Amino acid sequence: MDREQNVQHFLDLIKKSRRGKFKIYIGMIAGVGKSYRMLTEAHELLAGGVDVQIGYIETHGRPDTEALVTGLPVIPRRKIFYKGKEIEEMDLDTIIRIHPEIVIIDELAHTNVEGSRNEKRWQDVLDLLEEGINVISAVNIQHIESVNEEVHRISGIEVKERIPDSVLEQADEVVNIDLTAEELITRLKAGKIYRPEKIEHALNNFFTVEHILQLRELALKEVALRVENKVENEVVISNVGVRHEKFLACISSHEKTPRKIIRKAARLAARYNTKFVALYVQTPKENPDRIPLASQRHLLNHFKLATELGGEVVQIQSADIIGSILKICKEKQISTVCMGSPSFKLPQIYFSITHYKKLIDTLSQSNIDLIILACN
Repeated sequence: MDREQNVQHFLDLIKKSRRGKFKIYIGMIAGVGKSYRMLTEAHELLAGGVDVQIGYIETHGRPDTEALVTGLPVIPRRKIFYKGKEIEEMDLDTIIRIHPEIVIIDELAHTNVEGSRNEKRWQDVLDLLEEGINVISAVNIQHIESVNEEVHRISGIEVKERIPDSVLEQADEVVNIDLTAEELITRLKAGKIYRPEKIEHALNNFFTVEHILQLRELALKEVALRVENKVENEVVISNVGVRHEKFLACISSHEKTPRKIIRKAARLAARYNTKFVALYVQTPKENPDRIPLASQRHLLNHFKLATELGGEVVQIQSADIIGSILKICKEKQISTVCMGSPSFKLPQIYFSITHYKKLIDTLSQSNIDLIILACN
């Protein structure tokens, strides 16, 4: 390490030590008690003499949760007039000015009203951490970007407000708030989650036992993954002889399949506590002057998603897709290539199979795994 790198490394250590600590409560579904748990912890901290204040809490009208707000210092929300309505948002600037030791911030995936400093609340939280303010926050599993496809498959609902997995990776502590399906449904029927007029609809839709169990499994796996990564990062163990994993997601300008490939590659990379690369090979037929505007828009969205999930985006102009994949595998020291099912169409089927076999053979010779992902 040269002198300049040593200086930068030292500055990075100083910056990291000044950064606030970040704790996230993860739940499988609304009503498991994330806000309740944060407020209970806030009372315990306040009783211990810690300067803890509420930056934003959403009680959803639940009496037990609302009762816990009493006695806690609350930083007033800022009021904004937007499209003829008065909207209340978390006051980021006031929190920074007051600079509490710990701030409670609910609804991490929330989208801020237009004109706010940041588009998303999780970005506000990152700003607070950089200011040296410790944050306790909460999010449901369905709002995590890389499991978005799985949640949609389970529930049939596409969740619009999401947070990148990189936000979870920055958390110092991730805690699961867990209930059995039976306990959760009992809470729902008792009116502790929704108002009486909404209970029957919830029981027949999102709050079925099947949905709850599957979402519970996702939440448990997510927290287990974060704990596992923390152990690997902080506990010194021998890694002699262990292959360093690195994943390559091969994407195109299609609308849906590449997003599924990116998310699955990101999950695999997170599982192995490593990074992934998203590769797009721009063939002559997709030159900027020939590619449709819709395809260009899809590509930009794919690149943005890959970046949000912690991936590196690589774009190559070449007529040789297979050769480009092999080139990047060598340059980036890829251990596993992830792609969707190949499409063999007449009359180019023989040509396509020949090239596909070349890819498989070359990857095998280079000790690189190939995963064909189900993206239907």
